[in-house]
Amino acid sequence: MSPKKRASVFDDGISSRLAALGADNLAQALLKLAEQNHEAADLLARLLATPEDNLKRVKAKLAGLRRGRSFVDWRGVPEFSRQLEGILEDIRSGVPNPAQGAELVASFFECDKAIFERCDDSSGIVGDIFRLRARDLFVFYAAKCADRARLADRLFKLYGQDDYGVRGCLLDHAAEFLPSEDLRKLAERFWGRAEQEPEEAFEKRHWLLGVEALAGQLKDPALFEKARLTSWPKMSPAACLDIARAYLEADDARTALGWVEQIPEQESFIKSWERDELLLAIHQRLGNQAQTKDTAWRIFRRSRGEANLKQLLSVIGEGEREQVIQGEARLIGEAKALSYSDAAFLLQVGRAAEAESYLLRHRSEINGDRYESVLPLAENLERQGRLLVAMVLYRALLDSILRRGQSTIYHHAVRYLRKLDTLAGGVGAWGDVQPHNAYKDGLRQSHGRKFSFWGKYQS
Repeated sequence: MSPKKRASVFDDGISSRLAALGADNLAQALLKLAEQNHEAADLLARLLATPEDNLKRVKAKLAGLRRGRSFVDWRGVPEFSRQLEGILEDIRSGVPNPAQGAELVASFFECDKAIFERCDDSSGIVGDIFRLRARDLFVFYAAKCADRARLADRLFKLYGQDDYGVRGCLLDHAAEFLPSEDLRKLAERFWGRAEQEPEEAFEKRHWLLGVEALAGQLKDPALFEKARLTSWPKMSPAACLDIARAYLEADDARTALGWVEQIPEQESFIKSWERDELLLAIHQRLGNQAQTKDTAWRIFRRSRGEANLKQLLSVIGEGEREQVIQGEARLIGEAKALSYSDAAFLLQVGRAAEAESYLLRHRSEINGDRYESVLPLAENLERQGRLLVAMVLYRALLDSILRRGQSTIYHHAVRYLRKLDTLAGGVGAWGDVQPHNAYKDGLRQSHGRKFSFWGKYQS
């Protein structure tokens, strides 16, 4: 039974029905379940343990993790991850003392080497237990601890031995349990530790990265800038963007603008997109209306879509919507090359006729290998009764599969051909598009020896 179905059953008054069974019946059922399932047995032990017993259980389990040697392959990782979550639940439900709780969670993090070296975490499930569940539990306890200096020492030690990249998440949330003065002292300790390492050493950059994390929480962009440029003296677009964000988050938009302007406009698509998104926020903060409009238009034109259209209209005014759409439909129609995202945009804003005309004009450029873009267009246009252009798109998908000879997905090719058979009867005029029967004859000539495909189609 799926979790969703289980939830629906449990929500149907089951609590009151269970209570009506009586304590003795429930106790016997729980004992029987515990005999058959180790997770149920662990839950039962947790419920019955005194705080002292539970503390011993947790310490024993952590010692077991450190001693563990048997390898857990990808198939066993889900069960292994539940065991790890069970340890964290033992701590959460059975250790009320904040200092003890924080120390036990820290000890759990120190088992990372023993855990990751004995399991295949290609799915990332185990890593997420550290970065999410264990992190949240540590922050929960740490926020209630009175001894801040001890917490800072523990965090310093943990971060210094972060060989598996799962302990830094604690540092990213340090401001939730350490006041600013302690954060600054910790940043100074990190800096001092970095200075002890050789230039270009990984450890040096690791400590400086910690300084960056603390500087961000301190809203100290100058410290962030110093750490980044010490770690990577050679200027890069990524460094400029990160430093600019640090200044913007500290409400120094003018300095942030200076850093963004150091990035060439002709950067990679991702960096250009990040640059303009940051520029938009900076110009809005500075009240630069003309630059804000120019940047919003540039973002929209780079990638037309509903989200970017909404962002543009928030700058230039919702009343400009129809004028913008009309102008963009004209520009898309005049384009010399096909853009799947532009075709999708036309459909999003209710311009199906323009989308149909655009795709038919560029049909020689449609590549069925791009099924993640082509298939949604085909299905959308089919729903809107634009059958001729839908067929052109389905043909591209079918041609792609047959051209590549991927027999494992011939069932999709069969589905597309049967779809074409069905849609063909609704096409009134083919224009300069090859009629269905002629197209199908061409398929038999080109791919007649793909017996597996034709057998599936005819069966």
